Amino acid sequence: MTFLGLEAQILARIQFAFTVSFHFIFPAFSIGTASYLAVLNALWLWKRDAAYLKLFEYWKTIFAVTFAMGVVSGIVMSYQFGTNWSVFSDKAGPVIGPLMGYEVLTAFFLEAGFLGIALFGREKVGDTAHMIAVAMVAIGTLISATWITSANSWMHTPAGFRIDANGVFIPQDWWQIVFNPSFPYRMSHTVLAAFLTTAFAVGAVGAWHLLKDQENRQARIMFSMAMWMAAIVTPMQIVVGDLHGLNTLEHQPAKIAAIEGHYETHKNGAPLILFGVPDDAAETTRYAVEVPKLGSLILKHELNGEIKGLKEWPRDQRPPALLPFITFRVMVGIGFLMLAVGIWSLWARWKGRLYETTWLHRAAVGMGGSGFIAVLAGWYTTEVGRQPWTVYGHLRTAESLSPVSAPAVGASLLTFIVVYFIVFGAGVYYLLKLMRRPPTPLEDHELNAGPIRTAGITPGPTQDHPQGGRHGH
Repeated sequence: MTFLGLEAQILARIQFAFTVSFHFIFPAFSIGTASYLAVLNALWLWKRDAAYLKLFEYWKTIFAVTFAMGVVSGIVMSYQFGTNWSVFSDKAGPVIGPLMGYEVLTAFFLEAGFLGIALFGREKVGDTAHMIAVAMVAIGTLISATWITSANSWMHTPAGFRIDANGVFIPQDWWQIVFNPSFPYRMSHTVLAAFLTTAFAVGAVGAWHLLKDQENRQARIMFSMAMWMAAIVTPMQIVVGDLHGLNTLEHQPAKIAAIEGHYETHKNGAPLILFGVPDDAAETTRYAVEVPKLGSLILKHELNGEIKGLKEWPRDQRPPALLPFITFRVMVGIGFLMLAVGIWSLWARWKGRLYETTWLHRAAVGMGGSGFIAVLAGWYTTEVGRQPWTVYGHLRTAESLSPVSAPAVGASLLTFIVVYFIVFGAGVYYLLKLMRRPPTPLEDHELNAGPIRTAGITPGPTQDHPQGGRHGH
């Protein structure tokens, strides 16, 4: 029985991919925003410069809305483990269940316990307690990312378990389970991606307001901090991504073959296929544009390194190549665009024109959503590349599905699509509306409180204080 020509398994996979995509963009933003708020609050306490306090108040509302949408979308997503993937829950539950439970007991409770104080408690508890609360929320988001990434990594590189007679995964070594072989690389890659997502979103907001008013002090601070993050974190992400790729080649070589579009094994150096169209049926990548030997140089760090092709595995154990091939190139392409913007900002800063280079500001606005696209592209790459397994090498996706009918899954999928686009579409519209609102101008007494003492500050006139010193960041 099918629904619109699709079987229950593919519909359940589409439904999970759809809901997790909506969910993932919110934590990817809130993880970075929580840390950004902690930095802004710490700078306010250190410098007693009202501009940082105003920015904290500006971004805390955006964070609160993002956090709420992340929680709601996460709750809906988790129900699918019972409705569509109950066999997976039954067999892998002894491992996945505790990891998810630890995330709630540690991270979510920490975030929820301190969130109210961080958002509304400054006047009630004082600066020190408020700073602790803001820091705890930021730490909570990172702990949450740790547990969720550990659970996902275990599904890619399972360790520390045995399988009983009923096919149930029984934990034997929790240290190996939590710190499984791909966890350190996946965790680092995910957190850096969240920071870059936030940096380019903040940078786009700052650039947007600089295009309207180059003397807007808070916009200058936003843009400057974001461009520092872009320039520093993007190269780190590229290095971590390379290490993650080497780890994937070791533990999931079929995924790498699909990502690279290689069907044949290259024993004396594999080319890097820049563009092409992988065709699983014909077992070839059509219209390939190749650079000889570069694939082996990147993956093995040697020109003649052997790279296995998909033909090394039976057809029923190969991931589909087309989607990982495309999404990986989208992610990498965005990463190098981020690097270009970061380098451009360093050049503009060195020239003393960070706040006057209009084309840089336009580029930053254009890159505002790039982090969200990159994290989704990376997510699709790694998850589709894991197929046909839910627990790599041990539990197949086809064996993980609940006994559900295609029409039932299809109907719920259509409902999700309609409701999500209405509810979360309204939420995203509200977030964009908040971001379009210019930061509150500083009052005269705040302008006279003293300049920011960081690199790149130059005094000069302001719109609010034309004859006094401009406190540019």
